[in-house]
Amino acid sequence: MQRPVRQHVKRLFCLMGRRPELLCGAIALGIALLVALRFTCSRANDVVMPARPPVHFFSKKSFVLDLFHGQLDYAEHIRQDSEITMFFLYAPWCGRSIMARSEIEEVANRLSDQVLFVAINCWWHQGTCRKQKHFYYFPVINLYHKSFGPIEYKGPLTAAYIEKFVRRVMSPLLYIPSLAKLRKFLSHYEPGVLGYFEFNASPQPPGYLTFFSSALHSLQKDYVETIRFGVITDRKLAKEISLTNPGTVYLHRNLNSSLVYPDKERNFTAANICNWALDNRESQLHWLRPHGGKSLLLDNELKKGPALFIFIPYNPLSEIHPLLDEIADLILKYNRCTQSLAIEDDHKQQKHNIKSELLSSSDTSSNVEETYRTFSCCNTVVLPQWYQLSKVHNVCELCVNQTMDIKPSKARLPQCNFLEITAALNSFYLKEHIFMGFMSRVKECSNFLSFYSPFNHYTACCQTVHRESISSMLNLENTNFAFASHWKNPLKNSPNIVPHIEEKRFINSTYHNGGGGINGLRCRTNKTLNLYLLDSNLSWFYAERLGATTGVSFRKTFATIVDMKEETHFVLDQSQPLLTSNLEAFIQNFSKVYSPLQRHLVGDTSYHVSQQQLITEVTSSTFSRIVLEMKKDVLLLYYTSWCGFCASLNHLFLRLTQLLATDSIIVARINIAHNDLPWEFMVDRVPTILLFPQNRKDQSVKYPDDKQITLSNLLKFILQHATLPSTTSCTPSSCPEHYLQYKDDHISYLEREILRLRTEIEVLHKAQHQLAGQISEAKKDVRMLKEQKHRLEQHNNALEIHKGQLQALYEQKTREVGTLADKLKELAIASERLLSENALLKILMASLEAKGKLNPVPEEEGGSLALDDGSRPVLEKKCCY
Repeated sequence: MQRPVRQHVKRLFCLMGRRPELLCGAIALGIALLVALRFTCSRANDVVMPARPPVHFFSKKSFVLDLFHGQLDYAEHIRQDSEITMFFLYAPWCGRSIMARSEIEEVANRLSDQVLFVAINCWWHQGTCRKQKHFYYFPVINLYHKSFGPIEYKGPLTAAYIEKFVRRVMSPLLYIPSLAKLRKFLSHYEPGVLGYFEFNASPQPPGYLTFFSSALHSLQKDYVETIRFGVITDRKLAKEISLTNPGTVYLHRNLNSSLVYPDKERNFTAANICNWALDNRESQLHWLRPHGGKSLLLDNELKKGPALFIFIPYNPLSEIHPLLDEIADLILKYNRCTQSLAIEDDHKQQKHNIKSELLSSSDTSSNVEETYRTFSCCNTVVLPQWYQLSKVHNVCELCVNQTMDIKPSKARLPQCNFLEITAALNSFYLKEHIFMGFMSRVKECSNFLSFYSPFNHYTACCQTVHRESISSMLNLENTNFAFASHWKNPLKNSPNIVPHIEEKRFINSTYHNGGGGINGLRCRTNKTLNLYLLDSNLSWFYAERLGATTGVSFRKTFATIVDMKEETHFVLDQSQPLLTSNLEAFIQNFSKVYSPLQRHLVGDTSYHVSQQQLITEVTSSTFSRIVLEMKKDVLLLYYTSWCGFCASLNHLFLRLTQLLATDSIIVARINIAHNDLPWEFMVDRVPTILLFPQNRKDQSVKYPDDKQITLSNLLKFILQHATLPSTTSCTPSSCPEHYLQYKDDHISYLEREILRLRTEIEVLHKAQHQLAGQISEAKKDVRMLKEQKHRLEQHNNALEIHKGQLQALYEQKTREVGTLADKLKELAIASERLLSENALLKILMASLEAKGKLNPVPEEEGGSLALDDGSRPVLEKKCCY
């Protein structure tokens, strides 16, 4: 087979050699084919449209340097020449980046002379920012203070908040030059850390740069509840907070003892100082800044217990916040369970400035004389009453007596706090059986040491008090005392004692909080509140969801209490201004055992009732008026917009209202997803149907869950439980005319409906018979189709067999045709060869004939010219025999 192919190629080249135009056409056709293949392959690779080149994100006239090609390396280079630098890393398509662009420009217009603002496109795939950084969100705002950074900003994307954060990075330390500034610093609602450094010896005293870096570390770790860092350089001013040694760091706290950084126990590094301050700080105000997307921020805070959310307008750039200061004082009073050593006024300042006496010794060093003082904290405890003596109470006054040495640092003065009272209560309840064995009107007192400190001891003075004389508890200080032995034999069958907190009427008048008001209320109630602040300029949407009305929204102030565990929600009266007195009353009313506050019901106020509606729409505000107050039977459907089965019941209730076209019953519905109801009227599933009878609203009837909701079942349910008019109570002469007219109209209407239903039933019966005939015919057709299917399957199998045979025959004939074709090719080649040889012979014969004519051969020579089998001329000789 290869030989004929070579021959065909040779023939082709011979023809091309004879006809050059054929050769040129073949070459041109091959080149065109190659170009087409190349173009097709290149289009197959470029299936993605190339990205458009980046453009300026900020205006060319802006103070923000826009590196829209993502030159992060260039940004790092120019950052070295600036003291404060902000990197705004954005993506051009990001909506938050576009929204924050104008805010960044506003901040840059104000601080461009002090801060270098650089915007970098971190989405351009050819830029170094995209290659080196991988962000999960945009925009990312990083600030650098010289070589320190990055300090990422995660707050609200508004100009005021961003500028406030930039200014804090610019000045992380506040200089405290005077006593007034010190008092203002310590009375601020944010936690404060003060460092005492003397700048006399050197421009940068030891430890100052470390303290400076710790302030930047705090901004890097927590941007919501930040810590204010201050510096004191005056020795006299440092003594006001008992700081005598330069390089000392002081953490101010209002509720507990202030602390001094333990530089002997921990290394004096920026990270350690920052972590120490964050771990020991007191955060009086907890700011919540939800970002507006899906988040568990509020849910996590509500799980901690009842929460008071206060919405106030807040300007972070303002230096004065009168409303915020009042709220901070209120929160401090609420949380202060003991006497505070905070610097608030001149009287407290004088009490706080107790000077330590310094004695000079024989050598050059000076020692501090230890001064001892005793602090007492008392709390009244009501022991559980005995079962046999139900009218008798055992009342004990538990006091914590501390004998502590006072160091020169007034920040370490011992304080009485709630933790110490709790420890005393725990120790007292372990020995409570000691005070259960007396029946005396005289106080019996006992002392016992603390489990935690050898300097503390507890004193418990107990007395039997009758219920009628509870009011005399306020004058317990006039009662005689009789100290009892601590080691008296306890009762053998003493009941199990369960600790509990006394009510307000049992608090002694000598209690440090004065026995009332908001002071220390957190420690005097089991309904402890967690207080949170939200900026109403950013989070007013949440206030509206929690019950803030739009009529007073211009104030942008709102307060609400949410208790997730008890499922209660209370709202401060919005008609009153948000003052400290109103907040105090609001918190005190919530903290009472039987709170007078009314649960707030969030309702859908956007719905407008139409007179043309057959089904009455009920909301939280109209539920009482429509369902409970009207002297009519009310059939109420509970539904939600996301309930698909509830929507399928609409046509049933529309049909029901048409059948019950009377004034004696109201068909209504309520969307419980948007409308809250009192707990006794709430349901645990949707759809739910309740019937409120006319004269028995408190005895509502629920539609059975095991019954299908159909029109006939609903009618039976209504006729069974509704308050229908009765004719037995009055005669036709005594009944009102409107009732008789209603009765006649209703009977005629029901008769017409019955006739119509009978007609529909007859039509349905006829349709049923027709449908049964059609079903029988359809079954016959199904059987016939099955038979036809069986026959077709058999025929299909036979066709498949025949197909296989034909396929085999086809393959055989194909092979035979191929063989014949090969033979024909060989014959064609042989015929061509014979034709060429025949032509050659003709030429030879012609030449021989011409030669013979010119030279005739004698016959006597006995020879003749002939051709042999090889087509060559030979000379035949004649021989005679």
